[in-house]
Amino acid sequence: MSDQIHTASPGFATGQLARALAAAISAGTEADRERALRKVRRWEDVVSGMAGGTLAVGSRTPVADTPAWVTLEVAHGGFATGRYLAEVPLSEDETARVASLPDEVPGGNERERLNLWYLGDAGQAELLDAVRAGRFRVEVPEDAALPVVALLLDRGFPEQALDLVAELRPLMHRLRLAPRFEPVARPSDSAVRVASVRDAAASLRAVRVPAQLAKMRAAVTVWDPLYDRLVALWCRTVDGELPRLGEDGSVHGGWPCRTWPADWTAERAQWLADFADMCRTVAPSGRQTNPKNNFARLRRALESCPHDSLGLTAREVGWIRRAIANTVSRRGAPETEQRGAWHAAQAATVMAPTNAALARVLASRLDRFPADGGLPSLDVATAEVSEAETTAEIPCGTTMPDRLVRKAARALEAPADELVRLGVITSGETLAAVLPQLTSRLLSAAIDDPVVAGLHEQTYTAFRRRRGLLLLNLEHQVQFTELPWVQALAPCKSPQPDNAEAARRALRQITMLALTAFPHAMLPNPLVTEIRTLAKQAELELPLVEEVAVDIFMGTFTTKWRDAATVASRLLSGTLYANYYDLPADWSEPQRTLLRWGKQTAADFTELCRQRAGTTGGSTAANGMLLEQSQILTTHNLAVLVDALDLTEELSERAPGLAGRTFSWIVRRQAQRTDHLHAALIQVKNTAYAWRQALFLLSFCEPSVQMSLAVGLGTELRDIRLVPAVEGLLQVLEGERFTPAGTMGRGNGRRFLGWARGTHPFLAHASGKSQ
Repeated sequence: MSDQIHTASPGFATGQLARALAAAISAGTEADRERALRKVRRWEDVVSGMAGGTLAVGSRTPVADTPAWVTLEVAHGGFATGRYLAEVPLSEDETARVASLPDEVPGGNERERLNLWYLGDAGQAELLDAVRAGRFRVEVPEDAALPVVALLLDRGFPEQALDLVAELRPLMHRLRLAPRFEPVARPSDSAVRVASVRDAAASLRAVRVPAQLAKMRAAVTVWDPLYDRLVALWCRTVDGELPRLGEDGSVHGGWPCRTWPADWTAERAQWLADFADMCRTVAPSGRQTNPKNNFARLRRALESCPHDSLGLTAREVGWIRRAIANTVSRRGAPETEQRGAWHAAQAATVMAPTNAALARVLASRLDRFPADGGLPSLDVATAEVSEAETTAEIPCGTTMPDRLVRKAARALEAPADELVRLGVITSGETLAAVLPQLTSRLLSAAIDDPVVAGLHEQTYTAFRRRRGLLLLNLEHQVQFTELPWVQALAPCKSPQPDNAEAARRALRQITMLALTAFPHAMLPNPLVTEIRTLAKQAELELPLVEEVAVDIFMGTFTTKWRDAATVASRLLSGTLYANYYDLPADWSEPQRTLLRWGKQTAADFTELCRQRAGTTGGSTAANGMLLEQSQILTTHNLAVLVDALDLTEELSERAPGLAGRTFSWIVRRQAQRTDHLHAALIQVKNTAYAWRQALFLLSFCEPSVQMSLAVGLGTELRDIRLVPAVEGLLQVLEGERFTPAGTMGRGNGRRFLGWARGTHPFLAHASGKSQ
């Protein structure tokens, strides 16, 4: 097989650039436009870099002459833009520091002079004072580099410090290599948080009054009072009873334009002036501008009557009479109890405290806490509006809406399972985003020195914020231990006997939390990364595999996929999952071959995936079929984790409920309407993945429970496209097996898979569309 190096196609990048430009043109607000323009800039950098040969997208070192450890700006899809995130202008504090440096401090620019000054005695002392006091912030991993140099020299490791300086020296003129000198509030013990107080308060302040509600409020507070005055003006010109509508819609009563009070002309002029002022501050709606609306008709008529109605035709006077009749019959005459009651009802509907006003109150409460910290409890968010917080719009005792409480709860510091229960962590991706806060503490526990441990902890958390690159040729993402300053800290580490056990406990908790909170979802790649880190800390070598995108699949698998499949076949032998998916009963000795790009691959595993999928790959659909078979054979990490962490008994207790919840998710997902083919294909794929999760969980249930859940699912799906899938499941439970084509020897039962070439059988069953 060829060792040809593959690179990413620029087509995706140019498409993203076009979409970003369109978004910038159509942006509704200035903030939206700014976001769109930032995307435009990123994608322009990507496209120009790929065209000019300075970017090799698909490599773990995509930027020319740049080490892998440099933190890059990465656009959607893993495309590096060529920019360094640590290459930033000097802050005000840094500018002041550079201005105070002696002339003899070398350097070609201000950034290089500052970095070199930190290598001197005074600079090292400043760094050491900051890290000892915990008064530093690592925003990107590079911020920790020079503090590590200072700590190594202080702790008596000059060789490691000099080696690190040699690694950093070529980029000292570009990169910020020292932290911000400000304290960082971090959750303690097992607590994590999704967002900081600053971010939660910002999201609250971003809440706006919906445009439709704003129009309704303007109508009640601005235009309705003006309309009442307009109607009252014309009513004063009526001779006799005010016009009203009869049951048949005809107009009865007196006629307008028959009597003209002495002050009518002055009141008319005042109304027109007030209307013009309002139009300058509040945009008129269709009611004020629609020529057929009563408001617009009465206003135009008023403009034509400076003193009397000589400028009006008889038809126009008739329209004035009907307009008065319409509003008087519906709402009552001006200044009457009936009209007042109508206005009160309208105001009660739209003048209740808005979420935007309450969000500002809640944001002000959050301002009392450290901006970069979290909330110790939700009491601050759930408390009613106090007397001190009362405004003209918000009465005392008003309850905070759940929607706003949830926004504030993103800053709550609590164990991950508590945040899941509260609905703050709503997906495996969010769980993965908060886990570095916990993992960093466990990793740093291997360092006796609390100062070094604190720096190590912040560095790890910052590293996990790096966005992954799009990688081809079986390359892997940069690891935390590849950072030169992290490697240099190795002499400071002294593994403690109980640290591995603590990591193992955390790994069990996180794995069970992911399985129980989101049983329908595969473990996302960021979560797999955190689990792998915890496993290494627990001294467990686990063959954990990632989800591979179909458009970058290289047509082969490394050996860890085969290792994971071996565990799955052993753990699930004789179970529903093994019978449904026809897992291999036994794996022979591994056939490991040094194939492309010097990576060790599993030829037999790759070949088995091809045989089961009936394709060698190449197209999107064919690659998807191959990758799905790899996920089936490995259970996408579930078997490996359950086996290594001895979770069988604990999972068996919860499996019936989890399988039932997963089936319920499948029913809801399949019931959603999909009008586009692409959306329908994604729906089928995600449902098939959830189906696989459900069968894994069912395999830990008693046979009677398996049959009961399958029968119940069949009842719920009676009129939905998955009927053949349920029939196939029931037949497997009864002892039958699928043919190699995924069908049954009798009946309509079919194995449910997410990918297919040509017409997808489950998609066609519902809509008649083809893939």
